[in-house]
Amino acid sequence: MKAAVLGNAGVEIRDLDKPVPKPNEVLIRVRASTLNRADLIVASGHRHGAVGGAGARIGLECAGEIETVGSEVVGLKPGDRVMATAPGGIAEYAVTDFARVHSIPANNMTYEQASCFPVALGTMHNAIVTAGRLTRGETLLMQGASAGVG
Repeated sequence: MKAAVLGNAGVEIRDLDKPVPKPNEVLIRVRASTLNRADLIVASGHRHGAVGGAGARIGLECAGEIETVGSEVVGLKPGDRVMATAPGGIAEYAVTDFARVHSIPANNMTYEQASCFPVALGTMHNAIVTAGRLTRGETLLMQGASAGVG
């Protein structure tokens, strides 16, 4: 399969083995992926969390169809249209933990649209709901936000 990988002279398209999902993972046939700020950090040679350095796969999120599910996966099956945070998502196939996978709504959302949601919505939810503890009836003023979350 083809995948975007950080080489010694920048990002390259390489032929890699198709990933095999672990029991808690799904294999996604990628139809669309995004390029976000974290990907640019890795592509410039810096680390983003555990990802970085020569050989690092580029891409943090994608959308496509599930091709294979691991033995512990529940609620998802081959053929499902999904969006996910998936390391190495700028590739023909990506593998990720099934908890990071969400069904694409059946309202004509394209793969391109769906691929833009997982990271931004996860960050927004964490900031506003989990960490911010915003509750019904409260008001939020967001200043200076940028990128997908903004």
